[in-house]
Amino acid sequence: MSNFSVGFRTKEDIRILDLNGELDAHTAAELEAAIQKCQTDNCHRILINGSNLTYISSAGLGVFMAYIEDVRDNGGDIKIAALQPKVYNVFDLLGFPMLFDIVDTEEQAVSKFQAPVEKQ
Repeated sequence: MSNFSVGFRTKEDIRILDLNGELDAHTAAELEAAIQKCQTDNCHRILINGSNLTYISSAGLGVFMAYIEDVRDNGGDIKIAALQPKVYNVFDLLGFPMLFDIVDTEEQAVSKFQAPVEKQ
């Protein structure tokens, strides 16, 4: 069984989810529950800190895709920070940088929440 956990922190009005371990088909439900909790708590500005995420499967990536529209429809966003290179490569291979802000540090992600939103 995979080892995975999600930690919660708040910085200003941004909910930070610290992902630890391996995000796969067996653990994706834990990330789903965490994002659902953010929405239930009416927190739609979500920052994913992946500094301790060691692996991600397509099931894990699917969680991001399943919730991004709802989060954005509620005026928020999901930003991703501090991915390890091999995990970032999976995101990049599937085109996630075109859909999500993926940055090197948590501080960069926080500042992107403060920046004015560009109309697409």
